[in-house]
Amino acid sequence: MKYLVIMAIGALASALSNRGVAVFNDGFRPLVPQFFENKITRKELAAMSFAISFGLVIGFAIPTSIAASIILIHCLLLTTDMIGTFCSYSLKGTILAAVIGAAYGLGILLGLEAIIKAFEVLPYNFLGSLGQVSMPIVAGFAIFPAVAIGLQHGFKKALISAAVTILVWFLIKKVGIISMGDYKITLSAEGLAMFSGMIMMLIFASTVKSAGGSSNTQLTSVFSAQVARIQKNWYLLALLGGLVAAGTSLTILAGDPISLNLLSKGEITSAAMAAFARAIGFVPLVLTTAVVTGVYGAVGCTFVFVVGILLTGQPLFAFLAGAAILTAEVFLINFFAKIMDKFTGIREMGEHIRTAMNKVLEVALLLGSTFAANAMIAGIGPMFIIACYLLNKQSKKPIVDIAVGPVAAILFGIVVNILVIIGLYVVPAAK
Repeated sequence: MKYLVIMAIGALASALSNRGVAVFNDGFRPLVPQFFENKITRKELAAMSFAISFGLVIGFAIPTSIAASIILIHCLLLTTDMIGTFCSYSLKGTILAAVIGAAYGLGILLGLEAIIKAFEVLPYNFLGSLGQVSMPIVAGFAIFPAVAIGLQHGFKKALISAAVTILVWFLIKKVGIISMGDYKITLSAEGLAMFSGMIMMLIFASTVKSAGGSSNTQLTSVFSAQVARIQKNWYLLALLGGLVAAGTSLTILAGDPISLNLLSKGEITSAAMAAFARAIGFVPLVLTTAVVTGVYGAVGCTFVFVVGILLTGQPLFAFLAGAAILTAEVFLINFFAKIMDKFTGIREMGEHIRTAMNKVLEVALLLGSTFAANAMIAGIGPMFIIACYLLNKQSKKPIVDIAVGPVAAILFGIVVNILVIIGLYVVPAAK
């Protein structure tokens, strides 16, 4: 089933990208309407898609997927954005995009499995050590709501939120096991700590209201044709949402590095909460750009990942729930836009959430990569990671900061294997 699901996602996402109905890359979405307005050519659109997405696929998505043995959705949907735009805007082009997308989906799944098997034949299998990349994420990510509050409301409120988050963590660690007869329920300290921070984040944001004027309300009336274009294709978006939720339920896909790493550890509840927090952050971005551009997000506001995680092992129910969520999102675009207009703080909260997540993730992955490299060779491993990080900062074409750690850890693993090969085969042969 997982092969059929991944192929269907690749085919449909590529076709929707080809028709300009939905794309995954948030930075690429505003560029798509320019093609339909004849401001840029198809070749220019394809070139922009490649420039925006290719580096993220190679430097970020693939290394993250290899480390957790689960496909980060960026691996698949950033590439389907490119596939769709590289094929001509015609019926033949749409069919070709779907075929290539299906083949790519199958290839990325088989390729990931092949890479995992390839690790097993290496002189030193560093895949286990590489798994330590995610170690700091589980604990560190609980504090991201406090960081977001600090970015939006200042240091004092951030300090209060951080204190509450840490207090909740200690309390759950102390009384986190609930006995019910023969059953015991273990509560996630990190997950509930993060949830408490999210509640405070929403409370602080909801106190900020607009003085009047209705930027989003005006947008929904001025750009009614764009909204109608999205709603016209609701069934295709619903189908894609259902497929992505089913893929997440089968644990072959994840929507972000945090939930991906939590899923790889079996932390279902924490993964769902992390995905939910991320989805909240994407609501303002996805819905506002949808109103303006007439192009929707390939996975909507990413709530489909939440239901996929919660329904792990039940792909049929996940498919139905994911399809229902995408349908609801599409037909509630105007409603959400009006709500965001009344509460300016909530509308602006999304940007701060994404910034906070990136900051926490950058530090956590860098620390985790240092742990992984140290597990491979103590001492020199962390030195290698720090050197790669600082050299990247000085580079004229740096890798995305979030990707530096995992990429450096994989490179160090390759170096370790080279040293092992030299030690086992070259040196004895020389003697």
